[in-house]
Amino acid sequence: MSIFLIRHGETVGNASRVVQHPDNPLSPRGLAQAERLARRLAGEGIAHIVSSDFARAAATAERLRRVLGVPVSFDPLLQERNFGDLRGTPYVELGFDMFAPAYAPPNGETWEVFHRRVDQAWARVQALAAAKSGHLAVVTHGLVCRSLAARHLALAAGDIVPERWENTSLTIVEGPAPWRVALLNCVAHLEDLDAAPLADSGAV
Repeated sequence: MSIFLIRHGETVGNASRVVQHPDNPLSPRGLAQAERLARRLAGEGIAHIVSSDFARAAATAERLRRVLGVPVSFDPLLQERNFGDLRGTPYVELGFDMFAPAYAPPNGETWEVFHRRVDQAWARVQALAAAKSGHLAVVTHGLVCRSLAARHLALAAGDIVPERWENTSLTIVEGPAPWRVALLNCVAHLEDLDAAPLADSGAV
C-alpha cells in the first residue's frame, strides 16, 4: 500500500508571487504540469484520489481523474495554511517573513493550528488508504507536504525535508505505518516542459 503525495500545479499566483486565495486557478503551465503527472501515474495502480477542495488542487486532481479513471473525493482538511488577511498580497510588499515560526497572520492560522489540522488530515488519509484495494493519490499544497514530511513520514537516510515543494512534485510513501518515503519531491515528469508547446493543456 502506497500513498502518492502530490502538490498542485502552478497557479497564476505562484507565477506572480502573490499570497494566494482559495479560488486561484492553475496557469496554462500548471495545467500542462498536471497532465504530465497524470501520464506518469498511469498504470501505477492508484484506486482513488483525495484532494484539497481549493481550486488549484481540485483542477490538478481532475486532470489525474481523466487519465486514471478513478474516483475523486475532497477533504477541506487538506487545504493550504490559511494566511487570512495576507491573501492577495504580493510577496514583495510584505516586508517580513510570513513563514516565521511565531508569526500569526491576521484572521489566519498559526503554525500550531495548521499542524493540528494536518494531523487530522493525515489520520483521514491513512484510514482511506487502508480501505482501498489499490494505492491512494493525495493532491494538496506545499506547506501540507512539508508538515507531513517533517512530522509523520520516515525519510530515507541522507534526505532532508525540502523547504520548497515543486508544483506537481511527487512523493511516494510506503505503508503501513511507519510510512517510509520511497521518492521525495520528484518532478522528473516535467523534464523539458518549458520547451514543449502548451496548446494541449485544455480548459479547466
